[in-house]
Amino acid sequence: MLKTNSRRARGEPVVALPTPLRRDHAGHAAPGDGARTIRVLQSNSLPTLVQRELERMIVAGDLPAGAKLNEATIADLLGVSRGPVREAFRALEESGLVRLEKNRGVFVRQMDVREADEIYELRAVLDEFVGRRAAEIASPADIRDLRALIERMDRAAAKNDLDAYHQANLTFHDRLVELAGNTKLLITYRRLVNELHLYRRTALAQAGAVPLSSHQHHDIVEKIAAGKAAAAGRALYEHVIGSRERMHRATGVTAEPVVKAAARKTR
Repeated sequence: MLKTNSRRARGEPVVALPTPLRRDHAGHAAPGDGARTIRVLQSNSLPTLVQRELERMIVAGDLPAGAKLNEATIADLLGVSRGPVREAFRALEESGLVRLEKNRGVFVRQMDVREADEIYELRAVLDEFVGRRAAEIASPADIRDLRALIERMDRAAAKNDLDAYHQANLTFHDRLVELAGNTKLLITYRRLVNELHLYRRTALAQAGAVPLSSHQHHDIVEKIAAGKAAAAGRALYEHVIGSRERMHRATGVTAEPVVKAAARKTR
């Protein structure tokens, strides 16, 4: 169950958090919903729940790039005190999703196309390593997990549900990086993905992008399953570079000027 408040009646966005236990006519807690809520609260601190909800809203575009996040407003919206919101803001800054400006407040992170381009290039290099490593060490159970995620993406694509596809896509790539077994890489990768959230959705929203992306995911997993390390690495590298090119088309920026500008900066 999800928590809402009177903002729904006013047409304002409502944030999802676990509700208090739902009770029957006799006043007893409903076991199913209550048990689920208790499990969520036992396994996550309140700041973590707030952080995850804000992450969801940012990635979904409900909180757009550049938006100012007011601590008191967010606390009221979520039905929590300001302390957990403050802690969530700090965690979100560390993950690259927001920036804290002294005497100004907290803002959803914005980046220009040039910075996004550089991150895509770095991700491509990291993903090539991830593909190679996954092909070397993935177990049959790992392959089943990856194929299940691909099936989720296929179902979302069939329904033209970009939000569901985007979330499954994020989970798929995160799972691949987990398979590499390198904690530092996983932390670095997740920060890069967070910073790119706006541009990744823009790239996927282009006509024909989702079917192409889905086909590439199938190809990547088959190469990993076959233990073809070099081919899997190359497939992932090209997959990321393809996303970068779609980002260029969506923003009207070609790769050549961005690369030249980056080269000028290093002189």
